[in-house]
Amino acid sequence: MTRSFNPAELSAAEAYALLVGIVVPRPVAWVTTVDAAGIVNAAPFSCYTFVCNRPPMLAINIGRRGETLKDTAANIADNGEFTVNVATEDTLVAMHASSAEYPPGESEVLALGLATLPSSHVAPPRLVCSPIAMECRLERIVELGEQRSSLVIGEVLAFHVDEALLNGNRIAIDRFRPIARLGGPNYATLGSIITQPKVGQSGPTEPR
Repeated sequence: MTRSFNPAELSAAEAYALLVGIVVPRPVAWVTTVDAAGIVNAAPFSCYTFVCNRPPMLAINIGRRGETLKDTAANIADNGEFTVNVATEDTLVAMHASSAEYPPGESEVLALGLATLPSSHVAPPRLVCSPIAMECRLERIVELGEQRSSLVIGEVLAFHVDEALLNGNRIAIDRFRPIARLGGPNYATLGSIITQPKVGQSGPTEPR
């Protein structure tokens, strides 16, 4: 038996609970930003994907805290820069801890003792514990819905990848070990990797 839900009759929290349980698994963007005082913020977001490959662009959906922008969205809107650090099995505990509600002006990076490296093109630093980081410049912010979630789209200015995770210019997925977000407080690893043959020789070689 199938149960149907009418979105018009759901609260925002109820719709969110369904969406995060259905749209799984989701990669986690561990985003570093810098505020006007130079304080480094680090926060994870799992409504995240790439949306263009030339130039390469990422999109991250950042909800509001009530009527207020979260620190990450506010910092990006203010200075147009952010760095996406990829969350892995090894970074899970620290990444999850950084999702707590820290007071404005308090750095998760300092509170959690996270080491950083300077970025090449933007002010927000990279996290040493993350084997992959992408420096981004804001391309646009699109406000969506009644709660005005911010869809942040950024152009990737630099990719930083640990050489141990590379096969030529491709990511060695068996060594990458990214973490994925599920519904509620749950996360998942990749588990078994299923490889399928390419479909056709004249069409795309990667799933779309």
